Amino acid sequence: MIPIKTASAWRGTSDCRNCAVREMVLFADLEESDFATIHAPIDDLDYAPGAVLAQEGGRAPGLFTLRSGMVKLVRTTSDGRERIVRVMRQGDVIGLEALVHGKFETAAVALTATSACRIPLDIIQTLAVQSPRLHQSLMRKWSHNQKEAEDWLADLNFGTARQRVAQFVLKMRSPTDTQSVTLFSREDMGSMLNLKMETVSREVSLLVRQGVLEPLDKHGRTYRLLKPGGLLTD
Repeated sequence: MIPIKTASAWRGTSDCRNCAVREMVLFADLEESDFATIHAPIDDLDYAPGAVLAQEGGRAPGLFTLRSGMVKLVRTTSDGRERIVRVMRQGDVIGLEALVHGKFETAAVALTATSACRIPLDIIQTLAVQSPRLHQSLMRKWSHNQKEAEDWLADLNFGTARQRVAQFVLKMRSPTDTQSVTLFSREDMGSMLNLKMETVSREVSLLVRQGVLEPLDKHGRTYRLLKPGGLLTD
């Protein structure tokens, strides 16, 4: 993992009122009067692929809401292996567990170029008390995160290699264009699917040869899903 260097950390440059994805992120339910209670800075931060947003077990100065990009959540197993437990995308919140423990339960690492807002914990805690709307939003986000993590493991860690890769392709479709699929390193995919990297590469190549996926770049990251039904056949 590559440690981040953010010279502008905590400079307080966010404009939550005019955020382009505000309806998707943590402050969606806040009203104009709620912003008057925000006195600490909320930062807009950009991360390159491989940059670390949060360290597993590390102190959490704040939560992250993703404006763009994808971030993997990584947990270290008892035998020292790293397992990717979920991929976070636009509108997702990273670090909700810190509201209870004050620490991150997983590492968060950018898979693609990523933009995020970092919100100090004291802002969240204050607003949760003062704004019933935000408190309810927090509970919904927490419940959603838990269900997504459980569904992720259930869907991607059972079945044949073909079935696991197929489920992953379906999960990685763009919310706005269901034909657009973003994958990433086969090593990362293997970690998520509990498969060998070579097995993942073979299954993705087979989907391309069968005309199910069309590669759109030379790095094997972006694809167009031409035949969704082809994912359901072994």
